[in-house]
Amino acid sequence: MSGEPGTVREVAVDADHGGQRLDNFLSRELGQVPRSLVYRLIRTGQVRVNGGRAKPMRKLETGDRVRIPPVRDPRGSGAQPVKVPASRIAEIQECIVHRQDEFIVVDKPAGLASQAGTGLAWGLNDVMTRIDARAVPVHRLDRETSGLMLFALGAANARELQQRFRSGEVEKRYLALLDGHLDQPRVDVDMPLKKIRDASGQHRVVAAEDGQAARSSFKRLERLERHDFVEVRIETGRTHQIRAHANYLGTPVAGDERYNPGLPPAGLTRLFLHAGYLRLPWPEDQVFSSPLPAELNHILERLR
Repeated sequence: MSGEPGTVREVAVDADHGGQRLDNFLSRELGQVPRSLVYRLIRTGQVRVNGGRAKPMRKLETGDRVRIPPVRDPRGSGAQPVKVPASRIAEIQECIVHRQDEFIVVDKPAGLASQAGTGLAWGLNDVMTRIDARAVPVHRLDRETSGLMLFALGAANARELQQRFRSGEVEKRYLALLDGHLDQPRVDVDMPLKKIRDASGQHRVVAAEDGQAARSSFKRLERLERHDFVEVRIETGRTHQIRAHANYLGTPVAGDERYNPGLPPAGLTRLFLHAGYLRLPWPEDQVFSSPLPAELNHILERLR
């Protein structure tokens, strides 16, 4: 069921869009509106799925009924659609590592959020839809993390790739600098993680038996005087997973303002975490890599 402008609409999710995230589905339905508005509509309960509230990352299924409230057309209301600077679009185009019919792999710079949010009018997702309107993020990286991100081209390819992520067929490896040393050269962590709000009101992720399953493997690549340079593989993709697991081990990631109260190494002005390796099994087996950024390499050299 659909309605005229200014009325509530109820949209049935068809087969082409089953498996798509609610926030991305809404962005397509609403057109060029700020991503921050999309999240506000969801957060305030104005958007419903099958009559109930839903989270932005909920995966829609074919046949779901999505209630979409009226939103004024920004072109006719005086509001402006999301404006992404042309220079930023050009910069991200230079960061594309690989492109084919099914997906795009991008080497995301540190400091660029994956999606719009509090205080952010746009994110990498918005940039990518300017580069290719079909681009759908398959996973995400923290704003402070650099490295490889995957964007499917079209809903059908997004469903296929998301299924590969869920089944554990996709291999992701990260490079990180830890404050302190691991107890042994390789440490496997199988500890559930839970989102909380701390005393200051900030969202955090902590180890908790009643949290979501999370598994990470830390492998020491180099032992420095006060730090371990490690490779991390994750079997699950929880929010802040590596950062929370590293903190759980007592060796938080260097430069992590949220989980590491210690001072970062001299010269480090960002989180020392980089998504450097991505292996995809579909549509054929392929491996993509991104070298450690120059500013992080410089820190390593100084520590050596």
